[in-house]
Amino acid sequence: MDSVIRRRIVALLFLHLLPSVSLVAQPSGANYDESKVPEHTLPDPLVCEDGTRVTSGEMWFGKRRPETLELFRAHVYGRSPARPDAIRFDVVEDDGRAFDGRARRKQIVVRFSPESGGPSMDLLVYLPLDAKGPVPLFVGLNFRGNHTIANDPAIRIPTSWVPNDREISSEHRASEKGRGAFVRRWPVELILSRGYGVATAYCGDIDPDFHDGFKNGIHSLFSRKETEESADEQWGTIAAWAWGLSRAMDWFERDEDIDQSRVAVLGHSRLGKTALWAGAEDERFAIVISNDSGCGGAALSRRRFGETVERINRSFPHWFCGRFKTYNGNEDALPVDQHQLIALIAPRPVYVASASEDLWADPRGEFLAAKGADAVYRLLGTDGLDATEPPPLDKPVLSTIGYHIRTGRHDITEFDWTRYLDFADRHFARETKRD
Repeated sequence: MDSVIRRRIVALLFLHLLPSVSLVAQPSGANYDESKVPEHTLPDPLVCEDGTRVTSGEMWFGKRRPETLELFRAHVYGRSPARPDAIRFDVVEDDGRAFDGRARRKQIVVRFSPESGGPSMDLLVYLPLDAKGPVPLFVGLNFRGNHTIANDPAIRIPTSWVPNDREISSEHRASEKGRGAFVRRWPVELILSRGYGVATAYCGDIDPDFHDGFKNGIHSLFSRKETEESADEQWGTIAAWAWGLSRAMDWFERDEDIDQSRVAVLGHSRLGKTALWAGAEDERFAIVISNDSGCGGAALSRRRFGETVERINRSFPHWFCGRFKTYNGNEDALPVDQHQLIALIAPRPVYVASASEDLWADPRGEFLAAKGADAVYRLLGTDGLDATEPPPLDKPVLSTIGYHIRTGRHDITEFDWTRYLDFADRHFARETKRD
């Protein structure tokens, strides 16, 4: 069958699965036609740089995984520094009460430097009050401040930079008026009722989401040599946020009320990209969840569908390392693609979620990236992604690589959270083993 005809058939089949898709709401100037996706070949995640094929878990962990991680550091996200020796955890509150006494609230200031005015982040933790022993936990960054995730008057309001946008007016930013503004994205009571804790920190505490030449946030703590090579591999804001999630994990390891072996890291949109990179770099995260993460997250770059490498680098020049910009309009030259990012999480469970109206994030590309990691997961003894085509709308696949495509737009909803809770119930009930 002619390749163009084959691609058009695939496009029609995929659109049949997405009856509610509306292209009107999508950013203009992008390709949303499946038949116009260029022919491309994905790098084989099980073929090493020297051409040898990975045939065992020992070879994956000893050779292919480390070199794949290095490729992402050098070409996409940049190189993150180690945990600083001077990091300090100041417990502001350890035994607060919330949600009519059903939850225990903790607030910790994570100080990244010894200076009193240096960069720090506020970590908010809710735990079920009736928990018997350490509890499993979901952790994710938020977009506008801890106080926006719950109508809880005790949550500290951020003093760091907070962006203005259409979702929350300027007078509501970093003030009492913004308290609970994003409750719909954080069903804390549902999470607690399922026996899980939930923790969050404001991404802007770690690194403000605008480009100033990497002088603000935690970038200010780490000098780099002014060479072309270091500029090319300078860690971007996505890597900085992921680094902050690892510092939260440092605290969880100290907290006897949290089961550090059962921590799931989660993120939506740009913070979904962050969660995937955090899970790839830090194997302490037991489950990794990407919600509508799109380009630079779970979607394949080579498809050039919706948001592209060039578009994301123009809009957000600070998110990735300098070298990533050399692949603007040149995705086929990338030595990696995002299925390999998902593979770096293996054999730990990973969940990729899409939304039917979110073509900017390329739902099919997210599914295909999850499928592209399947061979690594199966080599390591799991069931991989138990689907050959995208499932029907709102019908999750809960294999070790989980996936669903939800009806609706770019968002994280209670439907998504319920699927993630189901996924955690299933996979935290058993241990994953390496070869």
